[in-house]
Amino acid sequence: MQDEFELETSINVFDEPLKPCSDDPLTGFFRDGCCNTSKQDTGSHTICVEVSKDFLEYSRFKGNDLSTPMPDFGFPGLKPGDSWCLCAARWLQAYEDNMAPRVFLQRTHKKATKTVPLNILSKFALDLN
Repeated sequence: MQDEFELETSINVFDEPLKPCSDDPLTGFFRDGCCNTSKQDTGSHTICVEVSKDFLEYSRFKGNDLSTPMPDFGFPGLKPGDSWCLCAARWLQAYEDNMAPRVFLQRTHKKATKTVPLNILSKFALDLN
């Protein structure tokens, strides 16, 4: 039985090694800079996005304020242009509301495709040729 703190294999949606999402601000469920996940990560923080002003306002309106700093939790608050590991279900909600942020597929964990099909994520890709 896998330990719930053990990382799932760090691969991206292309079955390649997962690239880091951001170390400034430091992101990821494990705050390791990558969109790594485990059984403990019930929110599935697996999609690496570039946040925009519109997305940050949308997220705040939906009850997930990502722009206000929370120093007690080591969270500096996000600003437009920052990269962040977003919960797959939150990204899907934003997509359904036509507010989905752009995505870095090479930095997005493969597990994200259990919630959002790759063909949909690809439409928002910042790192496809």
